[in-house]
Amino acid sequence: MAEDIINFDLPQERSSIIKVIGVGGGGSNAINYMYGQGITDVNFVVCNTDAQDLARSPVPVKIQLGETLTQGRGAGNNPEMGRQAAIESLDSITELLSHNTKMVFITAGMGGGTGTGAAPIIAKEAKENNILTVAIVTIPFQFEGKRRISQAVQGISELKEYVDSLLIINNEKLRQIYGNLPFSEAFSKADNVLTIAAKGIAEIITVSGNINVDFADVQTVMNNSGVALMGSAVAEGEDRALCVIQEALNSPLLNDNDIKGAKNILLNIRSGKDDEIRVDEIGQITDYLQDASGLDADIIWGNTLDESLERKISVTIIATGFNTESIPEFAVNRVEKKEKISLDEDLNSNIEFEVDNKVLKQKNVFSSAQRRIEFNGNDEVEKFDLEDSAVNVNVSNTERIKDEEINISRTKKEQHNIKNIKRNQVRYNNYRRTNNIEEYEDVPAYKRKEIELESYSLSSDDDVEVSRFTLSDDESGDNSNINKNNSYLFDNVD
Repeated sequence: MAEDIINFDLPQERSSIIKVIGVGGGGSNAINYMYGQGITDVNFVVCNTDAQDLARSPVPVKIQLGETLTQGRGAGNNPEMGRQAAIESLDSITELLSHNTKMVFITAGMGGGTGTGAAPIIAKEAKENNILTVAIVTIPFQFEGKRRISQAVQGISELKEYVDSLLIINNEKLRQIYGNLPFSEAFSKADNVLTIAAKGIAEIITVSGNINVDFADVQTVMNNSGVALMGSAVAEGEDRALCVIQEALNSPLLNDNDIKGAKNILLNIRSGKDDEIRVDEIGQITDYLQDASGLDADIIWGNTLDESLERKISVTIIATGFNTESIPEFAVNRVEKKEKISLDEDLNSNIEFEVDNKVLKQKNVFSSAQRRIEFNGNDEVEKFDLEDSAVNVNVSNTERIKDEEINISRTKKEQHNIKNIKRNQVRYNNYRRTNNIEEYEDVPAYKRKEIELESYSLSSDDDVEVSRFTLSDDESGDNSNINKNNSYLFDNVD
């Protein structure tokens, strides 16, 4: 199995200084498409954790990542699994890059497991071997989900640290260009854009033309150039030169960015043999591009023939020197860089502090609480009048009688509550006057509490009937008797 998958025994005459490596499912699909389209004088390589996907690829050079870890079943949409798989197969990757490699294109569909996790590991290995490393990656369609887009942004942020130039293709922009395409055709468009980018950069080196651009020129443009933006267009007919450069600069692939301020621009012009591009047309294209980018931008361009274009001309622009903020998805899904703190540092080192010897004046916040308060027992007590005027309610509308009766009932309850409150207040004030003991002895409690007693009758009143029975004691004084005849009453009046 391993002999079928890994093949590094490339004939010397076939070995190219440029290798295009597809990582993961999306990257491998893009490489398969490029391999079918053909890019002059480059070597194609596919790297994947999925053994079945590798077996279907027509590309002759294949590396199975993490054969022991994943057992050929893929990374399961887990970037960490893809990362570990690439680390396991790092020796095979290093051996591949050692074959006369000067420039590497890494293509990957970011957001999945293998591409997102393994692409930064492969890029880091290439960069450490002083190989010009260019990554061409895609951001998923919106319908693929927020999690996949978030993983893509995190993977690209890591990948950016290990490449000279990073070209990002937003698949959602392709949907805006081509509309509601069938599912498989939509991904084919993404593969085609990746092919245009890789072909436009590689063939400006490998294909001879009237204007020759060598590897050193491309290295000047791409080396440590940061994020790159790409625009591409094809035009024919009258004013085709002006139309093609305008369409390329207005390409949605530029993410609505103006190339003004770009540090370096790589321009690839292709035309068919039936109507080869004229000198004046090349002048129109380069002048328009220089005006749009500014005089400080360094433009390196090349011109090649492509028989398939017939009477058309094609322009591919790669503008470098941007940052990730030019990609809208990075502004929305910004990843905060985590700071690593080493625990091996000496934590017992002396730390010096600057002390400002200022004397602070203390404020006595409790001075007000230390004042002595004297009470006088003869303080005048507030008196309340318990007599409240009656409430007169005039009922003028018979339809509102019930509602008004409810209101009157509530009013009486409120008056009763108010009277109780006043009475309790009077009692409280009376209890506070504890210094006048004589008042408590001479005045009955019911008067002090202002309790009104019901009227009572005295025995001396004229309307009181006198009893005819009397109570008397016997001679010994031990027993009491009730006598029927009251000796003080006489029936006959004198």
